[in-house]
Amino acid sequence: MTCFLASLYNAISLDGRITGFDADLETYYQRVSFWKEDATLVSSQTILAAPDEIPPETEDDLRPKKINTADTRPLLVVVDSRGKIKTWHYLLKTPYWRSGVALCSKSTPAEHLRYLAQRNIDYIVSGNNHVDLRKALKELNSRYNVKTIRVDSGGVLNGILLRAGLIQEVSLLIHPALVGGSSHHSFFHLPHMKTSGKIINLKLTHVEQFENGLVWMRYKVLK
Repeated sequence: MTCFLASLYNAISLDGRITGFDADLETYYQRVSFWKEDATLVSSQTILAAPDEIPPETEDDLRPKKINTADTRPLLVVVDSRGKIKTWHYLLKTPYWRSGVALCSKSTPAEHLRYLAQRNIDYIVSGNNHVDLRKALKELNSRYNVKTIRVDSGGVLNGILLRAGLIQEVSLLIHPALVGGSSHHSFFHLPHMKTSGKIINLKLTHVEQFENGLVWMRYKVLK
């Protein structure tokens, strides 16, 4: 039994793509406050794919930050077993998160763990070649009392979390567009599941339609 509630939330086209169309980000982020999340879980690939121009790191970025116990913003939690994210100085200057935690594995380069420590970025090591997400999220709950997690990621991490039984809700903001093509950029990406007998069944719990043609649908993941 999990000690947290994890909700997967994506803006998608009608055919399930997360890229290739103009997402209504205003409507998307208006829904985010619904969860009152304790942590936002993101993959390193999602951060690397962002088009943001990253300013260089300064000496001030290396100084310990004052902890504000009254800050109710969520933690930014990044799955980064390969140690690819070197932009924490920028990520934590944005107004969305109060602090950050990197999820690493035993294969994460020691140089990257030193990078995190020098910048006072907490990290959790779990798993050998890849992050053991179940253990890492339980440790996140233990250290920070994280109980509500919103997953803001691409199809690979979404698929891994769903296959591991770590997602309780799938929430989709569906846009009136068909992208087509054979791209793997869908909100859920795993090898074909029907032949393995592990299809993930869902129960519809909420439907909301907007004037611009968007539909917000929420599903409970059935065990």
